[in-house]
Amino acid sequence: MTDQAQETPTTAKLGRLARWRQSDLWWSFTRSPSAIAGALILTILILAALAAPLISPQNPFDPAQLDLWNSELPPIWQADGQWPFILGTDTQGRDMLSAILYGSRISILIGVCSVILSLTVGLSLGLVAGYFGGIVDNILMRIGDVLLSIPTILIAILVSAVARQMLPPELRDVGSAAVLVLAITLSAWVQYARTVRAQTIVERGKEYVQAARLLKTPARRIMLNHILPNTLTPIMVAATLNFGMAILTEATLSFLGIGMPPSQPSLGTLIRLGNQFLFSGVWWVVLFPVLQLCLLVVSVNLLGDWLRDALNPKLR
Repeated sequence: MTDQAQETPTTAKLGRLARWRQSDLWWSFTRSPSAIAGALILTILILAALAAPLISPQNPFDPAQLDLWNSELPPIWQADGQWPFILGTDTQGRDMLSAILYGSRISILIGVCSVILSLTVGLSLGLVAGYFGGIVDNILMRIGDVLLSIPTILIAILVSAVARQMLPPELRDVGSAAVLVLAITLSAWVQYARTVRAQTIVERGKEYVQAARLLKTPARRIMLNHILPNTLTPIMVAATLNFGMAILTEATLSFLGIGMPPSQPSLGTLIRLGNQFLFSGVWWVVLFPVLQLCLLVVSVNLLGDWLRDALNPKLR
């Protein structure tokens, strides 16, 4: 009896894995070359960014490791290239491969945090607006309409600039990542809220919700346990695509100089710094961060496009 009890969790995990491999989603994934390529590229980029302290030749955030004698070295395959600076160095002697890996960590972290926060806010407000309706729905949706009438990048610029000015000077660089997450969240939660609200209005009128109400089930429990699971399909697609948009928004803000500081460069900051030397012959300083950013966003978009088609019942 004890052996059976110990084998039960393992058997359950194997059963879930077997069901997943037999699901329509897995079947669709294995037959989509673009989805496989996107997942493979994204996995490699994320693992390389997470392992940056282990595989990077230097810590680009540590000024003690920078040597001006090694500044503006070209990539290793060119005549003046030096080991271990595979992708060359910038004007401060910072290894470009190390800077890109560490910068990718910051960009990915900001993208993930902003998507999670905007998803939480959007889901909560969308459920409340769709379930209760009336004046609550009108107020929340009118706020959303106002935000949608303003370009996303302008909202992010305004929030980022105001928040940075409100912080003490000594905390502005330290709090740059948190400010960027807040700025991206305030401009991205509306899409989630409107999607969840529409789904909630549909689900609210169905029999199982009406039965739960007759049983005096608390509204919070109805929204979380009954309605929310039926609204997650379009949200998963939106969250995947918005992850790439969040990385692009962070890069844009950093490129404009109101994102991450040069002492903690993200991909956008590296592009901004390298853009100043684009026509001086140091082309690698801006080219490789741009390629890294493009690979990140394209891989996420490939996965998002596949997920949108795979979860669309009309295309099955």
